[in-house]
Amino acid sequence: WFNRQRYVLGDTAMQKMAQSHVFLSGIGGLGVEIAKNIILAGVKALTVHDTKQCTKWDLGINFFIHEDDITSQRNRAEATLHRIAELNPYVHVAASVVPLDETTDLSFLKQYQCVILTEVSLLLQKKINDFCHAQQPPIKFISADVYGICSRLFCDFGDEFEVLDTTGEEPKEIFISNITQSNPGIVTCLENHPHRLETGQFLTFREVNGMSCLNGSTHQITVVSPYSFSIGDTSDMEPYLHGGIAVQVKTPKMFYFERLEKQIINPLCLVADFSKPEAPLQIHVAMLALNHFQENFGRGPNIGCLQDAEEMLKIAMSVSETLENKPQVNGDVVKWLSRTAQGFLAPLAAAVGGVASQEVLKAVTGKFSPLQQWLYIDMLDIVTPLEKMGCEEFLPRGDRYDALRACIGDSLCQKLHDLNVFLVGCGAIGCEMLKNFALLGVGTGQDKGLVTITDPDLIEKSNLNRQFLFRPHHIQKPKSYTAAEATLNINPYLKIDSYINKVCPATENTYSDEFYTKQDVIVTALDNVEARRYIDSRCVANLRPLIDSGTMGTKGHTEVIVPHLTESYNSHRDPPEEEIPFCTLKSFPAAIEHTIQWARDKFESSFSHKPSLFNKFWQTYPSAEEVLQRIKSGESLEGCFHVIKTLSRRPRSWTQCVELARVKFEKYFSHKALQLLHSFPLDTRLKDGSLFWQSPKRPPFPVKFEFNDPLHYGFIVSAAKLFATVYCVPFTEKVIHTATVFPSHNLDVPVQFWPDVVQTDETARKPDHIPVSSEDERNAIFQLEKSIVSNEALENDLQMKPISFEKDDDSNGHIDFITAASNLRAKMYNIEPADRFKTKRIAGKIIPAIATATAAVSGLVALELIKVVGGYPADAYKNCFLNLAIPIMVFTETLRIIIKMYIHHTIFTVFTNFTCMNKKEFSTPKSK
Repeated sequence: WFNRQRYVLGDTAMQKMAQSHVFLSGIGGLGVEIAKNIILAGVKALTVHDTKQCTKWDLGINFFIHEDDITSQRNRAEATLHRIAELNPYVHVAASVVPLDETTDLSFLKQYQCVILTEVSLLLQKKINDFCHAQQPPIKFISADVYGICSRLFCDFGDEFEVLDTTGEEPKEIFISNITQSNPGIVTCLENHPHRLETGQFLTFREVNGMSCLNGSTHQITVVSPYSFSIGDTSDMEPYLHGGIAVQVKTPKMFYFERLEKQIINPLCLVADFSKPEAPLQIHVAMLALNHFQENFGRGPNIGCLQDAEEMLKIAMSVSETLENKPQVNGDVVKWLSRTAQGFLAPLAAAVGGVASQEVLKAVTGKFSPLQQWLYIDMLDIVTPLEKMGCEEFLPRGDRYDALRACIGDSLCQKLHDLNVFLVGCGAIGCEMLKNFALLGVGTGQDKGLVTITDPDLIEKSNLNRQFLFRPHHIQKPKSYTAAEATLNINPYLKIDSYINKVCPATENTYSDEFYTKQDVIVTALDNVEARRYIDSRCVANLRPLIDSGTMGTKGHTEVIVPHLTESYNSHRDPPEEEIPFCTLKSFPAAIEHTIQWARDKFESSFSHKPSLFNKFWQTYPSAEEVLQRIKSGESLEGCFHVIKTLSRRPRSWTQCVELARVKFEKYFSHKALQLLHSFPLDTRLKDGSLFWQSPKRPPFPVKFEFNDPLHYGFIVSAAKLFATVYCVPFTEKVIHTATVFPSHNLDVPVQFWPDVVQTDETARKPDHIPVSSEDERNAIFQLEKSIVSNEALENDLQMKPISFEKDDDSNGHIDFITAASNLRAKMYNIEPADRFKTKRIAGKIIPAIATATAAVSGLVALELIKVVGGYPADAYKNCFLNLAIPIMVFTETLRIIIKMYIHHTIFTVFTNFTCMNKKEFSTPKSK
């Protein structure tokens, strides 16, 4: 259930979270977002509190309130209780409907580790914050609000809050090339391997030769350059010889918080948009003015009311004078907050709700750096065109979109309803996007509008932790069909078509140019970069806007591509993933990642690739006799010698599978080491006199098989099971673990070692074909004849069962084999081993994921969608990068389109289509 999230938070944080009790007041649009995310994350218990009844208004902001809840006038907390509870059966969810006001005895809050307030007056927020801050230990306090096109988030975790891991990143390991004997000592990294450290961090050392007193010691570093850092006085140490690894040490960090009362006067804000560094304080003043307006008049400012806006501006001027730095009041911000404060932007709630939820998890786990102490996210970019609209555009019409209409006007609402949108991917972001579409009314127009979705995948158990539209009874059902059905529960008026097609060059007939031209916007929610690039090329060719997004753990990004305004997705390229050199994998691993990739390659080769080639060969040549005749006549049959060798060694019983696994053990973990030490003895030196075996090269040592060693035994069992599967040898778990059929003497398999040539060229690649000698040919003929005579080349013998690697089925033994093989190779090279969990992540290329980040990213995408639909100018669009762990959220302007000029002053961009009528050559383009 929590597989992907465990990679984000770690087991210690998960255990702390599973013991935490959380109180959440206000189950409106923001509250339900926060509830969803922290229930998916897996707190022990959540109490949702609300005293309001469900109204028509809630249908456009709360995705768990349905029309029958309004008819029956149910309380919002009670109406949503069972729907949010079914998100995670491991979380106890309770509802509270008792009044919470200035007269309430707050002692009941002592049972909670974290209190979250939404839709609560500022006076009550202060009172509850004071109570929480005064407890020992403090109750972590979070308040959040969305008013129209502005939102705020505040955190107070007590006077002192200790964090054990501020970033969640893996500790860095740096290979050392030199350490000076000086004060301070300068440590230099291997060439072309920057350390990426920061001054003040701590490192510990191991495997240093010469300056051995450093081994096991910890030092605080000062960065000198990207490839060097200082560690203090090394002048009295022995001279450095070679080798050594510096490993980053995570140290606790203390964070300090002030109460809400004090922070209101002197706020510490996270700046998200550096093009508007003054914006957080301006919104801070405006929202305080709104709170004072509510207290003074017992209501919020009326929608679009200029008189109320003027009154709120006066209050803002007064409020500014009470703040420590007396920030300047922005009249436009105050006016638009006043005009839209009664409204609610569901995507804005998704964005701030994702961030707020992550702060809850930090509060109860002590994992990651907390927000200090305010965050403001706004949609003020959209207001300029709204100025021209009449007040009636924003007034309620008695439908589910009134909250949205109050923010963006009815005309823009209608454009959203008439929108044709193509959503590619129904995973975590895809589910969140469909929720946002439903709340915005995308694709609900009477005559126009359609949401088209596609995803070829089936629902897995591990998806349930963050793909919130899915439930346990949906496992192994198509994501797209299930997501479509669940979305209709949020908004039954949505028109949605769902497909299970992949979107790639092979599906061009499925999604033609005509299909793309019918779409108003394409939204991608994919992990696959190549698929994104392909979709972008189709959007460019058909002049369609594209909004792309993605997450990895607590990190996320959004990118907007609008024809003729911005650059395309393919206009920039991420640096390619660093491939591990073939010789490193084959002979010179230096890190556990190398041994895991080697084990993964062995799995693919032994249990998938070779069996597939075996089957393909015998499909081409259906009888062993025919093959024998052709070989004898001198005919060359591609791959036949390896196929015949496989046939002749085919195990036919469980015992023989065990023996084959034992042979592989000897070959992989003993002979390989003997081969390398034969070719390069420990005292081998290079031409410059330096040792061959020095960092990052690690000398291997043969592993002697021990029957009672769990790692050795585990390799034999997992390998034998996989061999039995591919060779169609029946076995049972009882057979595997019965001593009489798994005797230790079966494991004393004599395998002779023969020296070979070792590849040391780092640029070399694995050869596609290995040449076959004349002796191999003679052996093949002999082996095939023997198999035929022994009746071991019959039809069933000419078939194998290739295995496709599947990381999520723990019963299939795939990860067991890779973990055992990787750790045995690590032992051979004296590399720190990895547990099964880490091995699974690396071998399965699992992308860590958590619901908080996907919710935040999807909200930001939907906000940009509103701008795209509204036809906004280029400077209105924002790309975003966020990392909720640190936390940072950075908004940047989209990359402006590059205009180029050819001869005859022909101007073109990446979105320009040319029809070439002849072969006239163009001159070199010039960029504008």
